[in-house]
Parts: sequence; structure tokens; C-alpha cells
Amino acid sequence: MYAERVLSGMRPTGSLHLGHYHGVLKNWITLQNNYPCLFFVADWHALTTQYDDPRGIEKSAMDMVIDWLAAGVDPTKATLFIQSQVPEHAELHLLLSMMTPLGWLERVPTYKDQQQKLDSKDLSTYGFLGYPLLMSSDILIYRADKIPVGEDQVPHVEFTRELARRFNHMYGREPGFEDKAKEAVKKLGSKNARTYTQLRTRFQQEGDATAVERAHALLNEAQNLSLDERERLLGYLEGTGKMILVEPGALLTEASKMPGLDGQKMSKSYHNTITLREDEASVTQKIKRMPTDPARVRLTDAGDPEKCPVWHLHAVYSDEVCRNWVQKECRRAGIGCLDCKQPVIDAILREQAPMRERAQTYLDDPQLVRHIIADGNSQARKLAQETMRDVREAMGLNYG
Repeated sequence: MYAERVLSGMRPTGSLHLGHYHGVLKNWITLQNNYPCLFFVADWHALTTQYDDPRGIEKSAMDMVIDWLAAGVDPTKATLFIQSQVPEHAELHLLLSMMTPLGWLERVPTYKDQQQKLDSKDLSTYGFLGYPLLMSSDILIYRADKIPVGEDQVPHVEFTRELARRFNHMYGREPGFEDKAKEAVKKLGSKNARTYTQLRTRFQQEGDATAVERAHALLNEAQNLSLDERERLLGYLEGTGKMILVEPGALLTEASKMPGLDGQKMSKSYHNTITLREDEASVTQKIKRMPTDPARVRLTDAGDPEKCPVWHLHAVYSDEVCRNWVQKECRRAGIGCLDCKQPVIDAILREQAPMRERAQTYLDDPQLVRHIIADGNSQARKLAQETMRDVREAMGLNYG
């Protein structure tokens, strides 16, 4: 049995914008207060599309980590690390590639989507085809059971679950597995052993998922089982072998509702962003120049907030009183567009102020960030090495 653990990562794209904050980082900050969390810079993933010009990746990675810290990600609560500094990711990726059917990779929904979107790049590479497998390795190496994703990424988590299941089935059959599992059942005591056996039968013969949940709860409460015995009983329950790799679950997160300066989704590719630490004058000017309802040519023209990109920002930043004021006064031409924009400007600057303050500490002393990352790399590597010891042993590659 393994502890609850959250894993999430981002490609290093440089400075983050408010869409990243509202779509990802706010959720990370909530999660770090409830679970052990690992947050990583996915620099190897950046190479799948940036292989021809990797020179900016390191600087982008450090800028991004400063943004995480500025947003409130706490290195005393979460482990922050860089993917390429934990080489066990690559080792597990290689070993899993030996047993992963090619068809599984080709059917990942984003494979063809990304090739079409980035048609200016040659993505007919081994690395690009295998990036879902690298993503799975990132998760499985830490035995993470909670992966925060949007709906479009759920297939990646399911792909990882299938990989873990396949690995456990192929390599989890230690010599004498079934006899050892039956011996472990006896240690549950006669009543619990009978219940476990009934639940196992219900799941394997009838596919009753609730039976698995009840059996997991029963094993969690058993006091006299070793870690190996718990793992065997989990594998025996579900008809696989010893659980070496943990099947992760998706923690569904809401898509970011942060609109850009033109009303579309905030995105660097649309050139409509406000970065997390952008200076006050720049933020103010960007919002003042935002397009508004095209029907409001003169101050005396009535407007419709629903047709104005600024209204979408009010939906994120303004309270009900302010939104009602905007709706009423805009529709009767009681305020000008700059009057409407001012509460949004004030709210964004209020949100950014503590971020700028936190970031300044790390900008003044960049070594602080490097120490945080070095500590995180070390912590992550210890967990990864534990997994790889079990993986090598299961595959017969333990030459010690």
C-alpha cells in the first residue's frame, strides 16, 4: 500500500500568465495543503517539440519556478524539481518502452492533434511518438495516485493505468506468488479472510467494483500485514501479480476561465496575456487599451456588457455589487469604458502585489531558487530510486 501522493508538471515556457495562475497554480496551492505534492519542470517534454533549439529551456525553467513561488507554491509543503535531474524517469521510460504496444501510443488522442497544430515542425520523431510513455513514467516513478488534469488529459491518465496494469501482470508474478498470497490471507484472521475471499470472488467473477473498494478498506485496517503482504493481496484481489506500479487516478480540475485581453482564452499564442509579475504601468495600459462593445462609439451610446471583453474580466475579478453596477450603468450610458475598466485594473494589481513581493526575494538572490530545486531533486530522486529497485527486481535486472 502506498501513501496518497499528487504529481503535476509544466513544460518550461518562461514567464507564466494569469491564465496559468487561475487554471493551474491556484489548484496546486490548495492541493499542497491537503496532500504530499510533487511539482516538476517537464524540460524533457519541452524537447519533444523544441528539439531543434533547446538553448532557452534552462532560463525558462528558472523563470517558471520563480513564478510558482511567487504565486504561493510553498517548497516546505511541496517538492519542486526538474525532470531531467532525476534520470530514473528515463530509465523507467526505456524499460516500459520494451513492453508498450506501438498501437497504444498511436491511438493517444493528442498525438495526431499536436502533429496537425504544429505542422511547421517535423514531429515524425521517436521522442514525439513516445512522449505519452514519458508522461506515464513521470507518474509511475513516484507511485502517484492523484493526477490533477483537465478533461482533455484524462486519456493520458487512463493510458498510464493500462501500462501499470500490464506491467504488474507481466512482471508482478514473483515465484510462489499465489501460495504467498494465500498465506497472507490467513493472517487476516478467519472472519476477515472469509470476507476478503468473498470480495475477491465477487470482483473476479462479477466485476463488482465496490467489492474492490471494500477489500481495500479491509486491508487498510489489517494491522499485522507487512508491506509486501499488502501488495500481494492487492494483486491477488484483482487477478494481477504483486503491485509494483500504482495505477493513478485523475483529479479533475476545472478549465481556466481566465479570458485574455481580446476576450479569447488567455494564451501566449494569441498575444493577449498579462504575466504574473508584469509591472503595474504595463498592466494598466493593457487594460485601458482593451477593445470594448463596438456599439459604444460615443460616451452617450448605450452598451451591452455581454459583447465586451472587459465584462469577462469582471466575471473573474468583480463582486456582485460591482457587476450589477457595470450592467446597469453601461446599458444606460451612465459610465464610460475607462470607468468600467478601473475596478478590473485595481483587482488585478491587488492580486499581483503579493506575487511581485514574493518573487523579489528570489530575484535578489537567485541561489535561493537553485537551493530549493536542488533539495527537491534530491527528495524526488530518493522516491524514484525506491521504485526502480522494485522494477529492476521484478524484471530480473537486479544484479546486486
